Amino acid sequence: MNKIGLIIKREYLTRVRKRSFLIMTFLGPILMAALYIIPIMLALHSSNEHMRIAVVDESHWFEDRFVTSPDNQEHTFVTLPGQPIDSVKELVKNGVFDMALYVPPTQLNIPSNAVLYSLKQVPMEVETYISGVMRKEIEDQKLMASGVDPEIVSAVKTDVNLQIMRMDEKGNEKETFTKVQFALGIILAMLIYMFIIIFGGQVMQGVAEEKTNRIIEVIISSVKPFQLMMGKIIGVSLVALTQFVMWILLTGVLYVGFSAFIGLSGPGMLSSGTVMTQEITATDVMSNEGVQQIVQIAQSIDFGTIIFCFIIFFIFGYLLYATLYAAIGSLVDNNTDSQQFALPITVPLMVAIISSFYIVNNPDGNLAIWLSMIPFTSPISMMVRIPFGVPIWQIVVSILILAGTFVLMTWVAAKIYRTGILMYGKKLSYKEIFKWLKYK
Repeated sequence: MNKIGLIIKREYLTRVRKRSFLIMTFLGPILMAALYIIPIMLALHSSNEHMRIAVVDESHWFEDRFVTSPDNQEHTFVTLPGQPIDSVKELVKNGVFDMALYVPPTQLNIPSNAVLYSLKQVPMEVETYISGVMRKEIEDQKLMASGVDPEIVSAVKTDVNLQIMRMDEKGNEKETFTKVQFALGIILAMLIYMFIIIFGGQVMQGVAEEKTNRIIEVIISSVKPFQLMMGKIIGVSLVALTQFVMWILLTGVLYVGFSAFIGLSGPGMLSSGTVMTQEITATDVMSNEGVQQIVQIAQSIDFGTIIFCFIIFFIFGYLLYATLYAAIGSLVDNNTDSQQFALPITVPLMVAIISSFYIVNNPDGNLAIWLSMIPFTSPISMMVRIPFGVPIWQIVVSILILAGTFVLMTWVAAKIYRTGILMYGKKLSYKEIFKWLKYK
């Protein structure tokens, strides 16, 4: 056991001292935080771009519809009645206006066509706003022509708030938020998949490199092959856990720091055809309705079960695949051969990831249940299901099957590792590998 501890220490310290480990440890949180920071910064930047837009409406339907008002403070619309569009386009070229909106004349048809001239790319929110104003005016005119008051139609429109309550066998009810559960399940599944691929691959490459450099012959003279394999697997798993914890802490620090930096001002917002910039004040953010919804979402998610299951499935899932990667590393002499043998064990992971998007639509379906029980897919598939609520007995059975499969695969991998680690220059086949399992 002391020798395994020494190997674990060597593997851990060797990898955490590498420059690549340090770079990814600090770069990872920056990339994750950028997914939150960059959209806000772009929105804040774009909200400061004030534009002057000339309106030439020869149909006379929309002359008083594009106006600068409290609902549209970001851009200024200037109506130029009687001006030819060619002269207005020259004003755009000379920088007097940023854009020119032209609505051609119509005799019988409804003016559903318009042209927006600009030297630069037209922002999407401007295009959305103009289209929305024209669409609403045309719809109102059609309703009035049919003898229907547009205000009555607007009053009839109603938003439906569908509340989803999940009941258990005892009749207890609990509100669920499907979108939050969907996002949480996919994120947890992707984290496990990413760490298995990255750090399982490191185990395989480490074993293959030591075998290629003949360092393994010296090491095997001091320790048993099984001790070496387990030391490598556990050592790399501790590296993975270290990097994962650091990512969480550093991402949290960046998130809190950026939130404090921008204060309580939010990004520009669009509201149904209106281009505007709204400032999110403390009252808005901490309104009773917003706080109540956050509390409801937090109460609907069993974070204790999710964290516990994530740790268990992360550890056993990684250990299961790491043993297989270690066995593959002992078989090959180069990266080309390693990819050949690694492909079969990565297929279940790919199946689990692809199936995740079907599982979230029906987390209690047969496909979801079976994939969460099969040990080679359960670390990913079960984590997709758990935020939606999974019976305790299914979680327990899945963990027992996964742990039992890990023990079995450790025995199989140790048999392969013991023979393959000292074999060089021989083309291996699956048939010959299966023979090694019979060796005592």
